[in-house]
Amino acid sequence: MVWARVASSAVTCLLVTICGMIPLADAKADPPHRDAKSVKQWVDGQIGSLVEIYQDFHTHPEVSFQEEQTAKRLADLLKTAGYEVTTGVGGHGLVALLRNGEGSTVMLRTDLDGLPVTENTELVYASKEKVTLEDGTQSGVMHACGHDIHMTNVLGTARYMATHRDQWHGTLMVIGQPAEEKGQGAKAMLEDGLFERFPKPDYAIALHVDPNLPTGTVGYRAGYAMANVDSVDIYVQGKGGHGAHPYATVDPIVQAAQLILDLQTIVSREIKPTDPAVITVGAIHGGTKHNIIGDECHLQLTVRSYGDEVRKQLLDAIQRKAKAVAISYRAPEPKIVISEGTPSLFNDKHLTWRIVKHFNHAFGDEKIVPIDPSMGGEDFSRYGLAGVPIFMYRLGSVDAKRLDRYQQLGQDPPSLHSPLYYPDAEQCLETGVSATVIALLELFENKPDSQ
Repeated sequence: MVWARVASSAVTCLLVTICGMIPLADAKADPPHRDAKSVKQWVDGQIGSLVEIYQDFHTHPEVSFQEEQTAKRLADLLKTAGYEVTTGVGGHGLVALLRNGEGSTVMLRTDLDGLPVTENTELVYASKEKVTLEDGTQSGVMHACGHDIHMTNVLGTARYMATHRDQWHGTLMVIGQPAEEKGQGAKAMLEDGLFERFPKPDYAIALHVDPNLPTGTVGYRAGYAMANVDSVDIYVQGKGGHGAHPYATVDPIVQAAQLILDLQTIVSREIKPTDPAVITVGAIHGGTKHNIIGDECHLQLTVRSYGDEVRKQLLDAIQRKAKAVAISYRAPEPKIVISEGTPSLFNDKHLTWRIVKHFNHAFGDEKIVPIDPSMGGEDFSRYGLAGVPIFMYRLGSVDAKRLDRYQQLGQDPPSLHSPLYYPDAEQCLETGVSATVIALLELFENKPDSQ
């Protein structure tokens, strides 16, 4: 999207605040001090090696908190590139440092974990890995969220920075983070002293693949970009008995059915329409047999929001509704367990605009696109809450012709976490590594206090 020039700077600032977009005038200001063409040429020369590494990561995924071999592989590659690597941070997390004189400290993060998804892409390098789940069942394992691209992108960027030290000064801090899919890896690394044992960065950046953006494009949003994610377990209590004599029981399944409907009115009738919010009942477990009324029914909810006030309002309302249904059925009070997941991700506006300006110069305005906020979650947000300005941008991952074909067929492209999702790795990495290098070189250009 190209913005028309706005005469009033006050109106421009208002639009930026509301939409999270970069005004065209700002995007055109201050041309970069680097030759983006030479960066792209270097990446083109490395792409064959990087695609091979990507395919190896893709073929051998590991689920959250079990990323031992994945972390070792990435650590070995970073050591070979000249980095000082520490492993075992917050589980299988790793920290790789490249010190290059005085200057800013910039953190570049990748996630390591795959998902318990059985791959169905029919790629020649498709994953055949298996994992035993907590309930004893077996599942395939797949990098269905693109973390294999993320790791390869970080490695390619790390290699460039190590071989072009004359272009920057400071300390590059590469993070390989476990358990992003569980929303626990960033917390584990921070609790293990990430910013005490290692330099606290002046900035932190990361990217995430996007299945709906064509390769060659980068998506951005300043301000809130991803949501708070909370999990709520409600154990509806009843009094069991024979299905032929319901009057002698207190039926927890009927309570649960009413509660599910009541929960739908929280967002529609208690939250302002301008405040994004989602309550989804993802699972219901109750009963054992056709003619038995059980004692309990278990509901599992995911709750999404942005601000702290709305987050509290949603969780308070869920508890109120659950208790009210129990009272109406003369049932025992339900047991409610709230598990805080990831906090909302807020892209630092100054950092976002600073980097996007250079993306525009390097790739062209038509390739750098504003994106809508998502109700998905990302624990990269925790580094921002720890006091570091952060920016996560989106990387187009599916070839435009493939996206056009889905559209012709009247189909949506496979989403992240789908067993059918796969990126077009070569084009994806060409843009991702180039963009990440350009972002880092800009951040190392000036010390934070010189802004």
